[in-house]
Amino acid sequence: MRFNKRKIIYLISPLKIHNSFYDHLKYVLKKKKVSFFQLRLKKEKFEKKLIIGKKIKRICKKFKVKFLINDDVYLAKKLNADGCHLGQNDMNIHKARKLIGNKIIGITCHNSIKLAKVALENKADYLAFGAFYSTKTKKTNYKPSLDILKKARKITKKPIVAIGGINSKNYKKLLLNKANLLAISGYIWKNRKLKPFEAIKKFR
Repeated sequence: MRFNKRKIIYLISPLKIHNSFYDHLKYVLKKKKVSFFQLRLKKEKFEKKLIIGKKIKRICKKFKVKFLINDDVYLAKKLNADGCHLGQNDMNIHKARKLIGNKIIGITCHNSIKLAKVALENKADYLAFGAFYSTKTKKTNYKPSLDILKKARKITKKPIVAIGGINSKNYKKLLLNKANLLAISGYIWKNRKLKPFEAIKKFR
């Protein structure tokens, strides 16, 4: 799977999508720092996610950003998204592959090289580790050390995604330790000091 090495951001949506979000997203993607956008809506009904997903897919396509769906493989198939992201308790990757075919499928590996090896055996397209720093976006019981990124790089050339509490002050450590992409949500969408398009510019 190819991606632009200068576009280091794997942007995750806020949990609630308001009408103003779409314009904010356009301004953020214009900065050409985002490789992937993941729609992550845990509490919305399928039909509402479908409506939102169609709007976001058009924006992502315009700015040449890969559009992924969190957890919901059926939604990814219905939207003909570029792929989906699966947690350890989500649909089996083999079943997901049968549903969406040769699309991007990424796997959460928490703080485990063992889980990473299983994901690679199952032909995952990228591996995600975290949470590296404290985050309010998602509750997590896993906190890997930075060293796990280097260990993962030794077993694969596929993209490695770092997740959790990433901001403009700590992101360089992750890149220096072999992360390819930085999964970011709160720093962009819930930043009290910066607007979304200002926050994205902090990642150079």
